[in-house]
Amino acid sequence: MDAAQIVALLNEDILGEHAALIQYLLHAYAIGESGIACEIEAIARDEMRHLKWLAELVVELGGKPSMERGPVDATGAVPPEWMARDVVAEEKAIDLYREHIAAIGEPKITLLLERIVRDEVSHEAKFTGLVEELAAQGQPPVGPIQPAAATAAPARPLEILLQGVQHEYTVILQYLYHAFTTPHCDIADELEWQAINEMQHMGWFAEKLASRGAYPGVEPAPFDKSEDTADMLRADIAAERAVTMDYNTQLEELKGADEPGLVQLLSLVRDHEVYHDALFSNLLHDLQEGEISEAASKVPPAQEWTVGSLHGQKQE
Repeated sequence: MDAAQIVALLNEDILGEHAALIQYLLHAYAIGESGIACEIEAIARDEMRHLKWLAELVVELGGKPSMERGPVDATGAVPPEWMARDVVAEEKAIDLYREHIAAIGEPKITLLLERIVRDEVSHEAKFTGLVEELAAQGQPPVGPIQPAAATAAPARPLEILLQGVQHEYTVILQYLYHAFTTPHCDIADELEWQAINEMQHMGWFAEKLASRGAYPGVEPAPFDKSEDTADMLRADIAAERAVTMDYNTQLEELKGADEPGLVQLLSLVRDHEVYHDALFSNLLHDLQEGEISEAASKVPPAQEWTVGSLHGQKQE
């Protein structure tokens, strides 16, 4: 099997990891703050790690990582049904990885895929246990997992939260794609950490939506796929400046409204975006001044990588 064929299979695996990541986060958001939601988010972090490993391997093989997404199963009315769908997702992933292991046959690649399979087997067992645990609790979800069950005709605060979720999801994909494809390891590391910060933002917005009875829609949208690192940073700076303006406008709209929690959240996220703008601008300056050199090689795909808590900060 040649490199292009292997890349095609790995990109198929990326589609599944991306879908699983979003599916599990939607389930965690709708369940609400709890130990079980934290367990689901921990599994989502594993899927994020898998996506990174696969994307870096695709780049190493001379390809471009797909940031497309496979189908997300948002059916089911109650948490035990959601967990049952997550069991199915893991079963499908395990079967697909095993097919790819048999087809590829390259020791280095199969070593990584076998490592991922071990995680997926563990996830399957965890979700199977959660089906029973949530059924025994019999607690209703905090928010809906199906769009049809969401609040109709959302008020402006809900629209603001929905816009926030969509923006954060889009820039997460953009920053990760840039991190995976730039040859500058220092810049890649910074982009990954800021993508993690954007994941926090997405989680905060989505949980507020769920608590208000609204479906936190997370849909793929076009994003920048520049190949030159300077162009990547310019696109990232532009994204930060545009959303900072949006958040400032929304904060003006909310003056006088009885939304102190939302105002506080938007102010915090807006301040983070201002920081991202400055950070990316400094990276672009250093790159243009020759102070950042191209690394000889990227981090090996099988190296452990922790995205940190989806709600926490960078872990040393």
